[in-house]
Amino acid sequence: MSAFSNDLTTLVELISDSVAVVVSEYAKVGHAPPALESIDQDPFHSPELMSVRLKSAIKIIEAACAQLSATVASPGHVVTNKAYNFVEPVCMRVALNAKITDHLLDKPKGLHTDELGRLSDQDPWKLGRILRTLATNHVYTEVAPNVFANNRLSMKLLSTDPVSSLAGHMSDEVMKAGVVLGDVLEDPATNKSYLAGDCAFQRAHSVSVFNYYEGPARAHAFERFGQAMVGWAQVTGRAMLPKIYPWGSLPTNATVVDVGGGNGHATLDLLKAFPTLKIMVQDTRASAIQGKAYWEKEYPSALQEQKVDFIGFDFLTETPVTGGTVYYLRHVLHDWPDDDCVKILKNVRKSVGPQSKLLINEFVPQYIVRGGLASNTQAPKPLLPNYGVANKRLYQQDMNMMISFNSKERTLDEFIKLGEASGFRFEKLWDGGEAGIVEFVPV
Repeated sequence: MSAFSNDLTTLVELISDSVAVVVSEYAKVGHAPPALESIDQDPFHSPELMSVRLKSAIKIIEAACAQLSATVASPGHVVTNKAYNFVEPVCMRVALNAKITDHLLDKPKGLHTDELGRLSDQDPWKLGRILRTLATNHVYTEVAPNVFANNRLSMKLLSTDPVSSLAGHMSDEVMKAGVVLGDVLEDPATNKSYLAGDCAFQRAHSVSVFNYYEGPARAHAFERFGQAMVGWAQVTGRAMLPKIYPWGSLPTNATVVDVGGGNGHATLDLLKAFPTLKIMVQDTRASAIQGKAYWEKEYPSALQEQKVDFIGFDFLTETPVTGGTVYYLRHVLHDWPDDDCVKILKNVRKSVGPQSKLLINEFVPQYIVRGGLASNTQAPKPLLPNYGVANKRLYQQDMNMMISFNSKERTLDEFIKLGEASGFRFEKLWDGGEAGIVEFVPV
């Protein structure tokens, strides 16, 4: 048997073994794995509810199925399909704006496109073709000719679900910006620049991301962006934070300084899980005001018991509070070029004590080669070491940062270099599924 045949057989075995794990994990909680047509919430609907075993099995299934298809299908077929990938978010945007999922709620037998067109003020023939394209990609189900119903994927496009806001944000202003990335990289004036003003978003919209949402004309987009960040946090496992790192090993009443923490939504979950901690959220002055209002709604007792405080500051020019046990940065550095990241981290370094820890919670994309510092998190052979398609969002998000800010998601090696340039020594990478925690100590 050739090595090629062995790889195919191994991929099939990986899929079969991993499916058995999925069935077993659902059986433990008295459920069968959900059918695609189901609209009921399953017991593992968010990352923090899944066991490590289940997460691993799902990643292997995603990676192996995609690699098997790419291996056996003709190259022209595969590449042409990839070139047409833009069609799906285009169709998704139409469905979102037309509130198709909302119209299909409580309609298990579905609705005809004539009725959906009337409800959404869309042409029924065009709408039917758009929904059929989505249903072919498993979003919605065509239950009869031109009759569509919701399924477990389309339910995430419900207007009240934050993930629908994320899909809307990505398929609207970000996608429009992505179209001109090639123009930016072919222009000698911008192709080697790392200035935020030279990014694709700026070229497409003639304004930066930070200024795009200003003014009443984009009030809806601004509101959608806020909800998109909530959806992003849900999908990428914000609630995993208490489980990734051994917070229980910290001393009683340890202080976690949430640098650039916005309204403190990430450390709110942490404090609920470890109530002996004290949280100090530091971001802009405006964020501090918003943060107090957010915690007053979500966790008022923490404010009343003075378990959380908010201090406005500029992390590029000012130092955070001194004496923290942990200095925590979540999805902060990916917005900034290396020089500014070093400024931020050097300001943190001025505040840390000898026993303090620096925790950087971000996507950590891997090189697609075996070995290296992250070898303990690599996929089994013959899968791509980085799990390929199962982890593609890490690399898509890296492209999103290039498009939107001219910045990037960083590999472990790149984080280590930033730490060394700022007076920190790398200790460990804590694997969090999507977003890992890179731990440093002061030198």
